[in-house]
Amino acid sequence: MQQEQAPTRSLPLAGATNFRDLGGYTGQGGRPVKWRRIFRSDHLAALTPEDQALLAQLGVARAVDFRGKAESAAYAYALPGIAYHPLAIEPTVVQRALDLQRTGRQLTAQDAVGLMQDTYRGFVHDNAPRFAELFKLLLASDTPTVFHCTAGKDRTGFAAALILLTLGVPRDVVMHDYLLTNTLYQRPPGMGSHAPEEVLAVLWRVQEEFLDAALHKVDTEFGGLQPYLVDVLGVDAAAQTELAGRYLQAAV
Repeated sequence: MQQEQAPTRSLPLAGATNFRDLGGYTGQGGRPVKWRRIFRSDHLAALTPEDQALLAQLGVARAVDFRGKAESAAYAYALPGIAYHPLAIEPTVVQRALDLQRTGRQLTAQDAVGLMQDTYRGFVHDNAPRFAELFKLLLASDTPTVFHCTAGKDRTGFAAALILLTLGVPRDVVMHDYLLTNTLYQRPPGMGSHAPEEVLAVLWRVQEEFLDAALHKVDTEFGGLQPYLVDVLGVDAAAQTELAGRYLQAAV
């Protein structure tokens, strides 16, 4: 008997390069995350009619947009049959980079890594209400959902890490998923062309040090993932059981 092939993780869209499925990873109790329920992506404003047809075929009915107000206004979208949920997290790294440059300093790759780590630490506390809202949506219904920011790498990357960790996916596997952005995401031509290429190579990619900065803050300031989920995001034991029931395959 031929073994059934697993669905593809990355989906071939013309208008988004970083659209992918969180399914298939092994979570708590050895139960895999269900395929075709939760997707992560870069922004959806450039999707073609064919792309939109694929999303409809996948049953995607909710889009969660983590972009800041100016970002979402510049590249707005409305997709037929998909409910739009804006959970704005304003981008801070560009502003901080500009502030550094105004002091007369030439921004280095090392500066950029530090800025990105600070950004990720900010997700953990400053932006916790947005991630709490994402979990509320996932708990309200298991209708196929995509969440995204502009590049689908930082705000989206932290959100994906939280979801997978909550479902019991090991941290090294979560990191592997996070780093897939470097293989998939294609930076739009001309974006951020005023900075040196070595700096852009940091800002438009992901590094283990970025996600580690956020997870280290979760561990050291909140006592680990469990207290953080319960005390900060409002995802208590009952909610975690509900999430596992919705998004992990049933034990065989």
